[in-house]
Amino acid sequence: MSISLRPALYLFVFLLAACGKQQTLQGIFHQPTTPHETYARRLRQAGLDGTALGRDWLTAADKALRDSLVVTLPFEETGYFRAERATAASYRYAVRAGETVRVSLALAPGTQAHVFLDAFELHPDRAAPTHLASADTTTLSFSYVVEDDRQHLLRVQPELLRTGRYTLRIQRTPSLSFPVQGKNDVAVGSFWGAERDQGARLHEGIDIFARRGTPVVAAAAGYITRVNETPRGGKVVWLADAAHGQHIYYAHLDRQLVQPGQQVRIGDTLGLVGNTGNARTTQPHLHFGVYRAGRGAVDPYPFVRRADAAPAAPRSLPARLGQWVRVRDKATDLRRSPAYKAGKLASLPRHTALYVLGAQAEWYRVEQPDGLVGYLPTRAVTLAAEPLRRETLPAVANLFALPQINAPQLSSLPARSTVAVLGEFAGYRLVRESSGGLGWLPAGQKS
Repeated sequence: MSISLRPALYLFVFLLAACGKQQTLQGIFHQPTTPHETYARRLRQAGLDGTALGRDWLTAADKALRDSLVVTLPFEETGYFRAERATAASYRYAVRAGETVRVSLALAPGTQAHVFLDAFELHPDRAAPTHLASADTTTLSFSYVVEDDRQHLLRVQPELLRTGRYTLRIQRTPSLSFPVQGKNDVAVGSFWGAERDQGARLHEGIDIFARRGTPVVAAAAGYITRVNETPRGGKVVWLADAAHGQHIYYAHLDRQLVQPGQQVRIGDTLGLVGNTGNARTTQPHLHFGVYRAGRGAVDPYPFVRRADAAPAAPRSLPARLGQWVRVRDKATDLRRSPAYKAGKLASLPRHTALYVLGAQAEWYRVEQPDGLVGYLPTRAVTLAAEPLRRETLPAVANLFALPQINAPQLSSLPARSTVAVLGEFAGYRLVRESSGGLGWLPAGQKS
């Protein structure tokens, strides 16, 4: 980015802030949009999509939807924004129908950044993901109910020219209340898909075991559509959950305590646990089922299982966020997920220089100088502030912004200059000159 362009970009950021945090394109152009889309539209209207940094911001947003890291929920990571580069972090995670996903992001004290959070559903047969939910600095949190067993993706992107730290948390909670009073998912003794009638059919629900007479309660607010008795289900109750477009089925009841058409709230007693119908030879239990509109029965366990425990907080040194580190071992692997069995993105030799973007439990999220981002164990790297060695340059040498032959030149170092070598990458050395500036020198330029 040229020196003359930076004041214009800072003016752009100021103008965005002056527009007010709550203003969106919906109010300007009367069309629905997200905070991220509003910012992108204003960026284009200001002509900054024609600048290198503006183009990089838009490119980073699109790239995040195609190239994401993979994490397991519950998840927590402390991350870092770089003011000098336009980037976006993206995380892919697996979810089940019926789960509620809760996303929150907290900015560190003193961080003045407008941050955009957007969740998407990925489709194996479609190129473009489906947008699910969004938030920005006015709330920095949202939740949504999962409709299908899928891979979802969360994109986190700050506005231009902002730096600072944040803590991201993604957790799952049930979308329904547990249907047996005083119990939780530990009481589930038979799961979805178990064989029934010597394999003639499969179990289309879960069985929750409890003492006879234990209250069976409404898992959602709604109204009772059926109260009857069938040979298989025995005494049954059907509850319409209009808010989620589904019907909830309670079977094998000892008693039914509601009437068709009755409105109920979460926790209202619908009946009592029993073993009527084809459950006469089993211990008392509730057969619990969920039927989605247009799809029939679905696995109800994700709808009622316990919420995720609090994810493990980063145990790594937060001071390394936004710092250069280098590989300390003979070699280490850069991985797509913070797990030793995760897919390998690259094999990194000793002294490889990496920039720390995030910390998750015992892992760092790092970026190679060529832009590749992945995870590696915190113990695999050491802080690069302490130099590997010092070198005296025999001739004038050009210091580059990146370890690339066509990278922008930062300065020209005179002959006999002494530099501290902090790390290496692709035939270049990351060095610190006497004035404290960092840059890259080709490997051949040394004493």
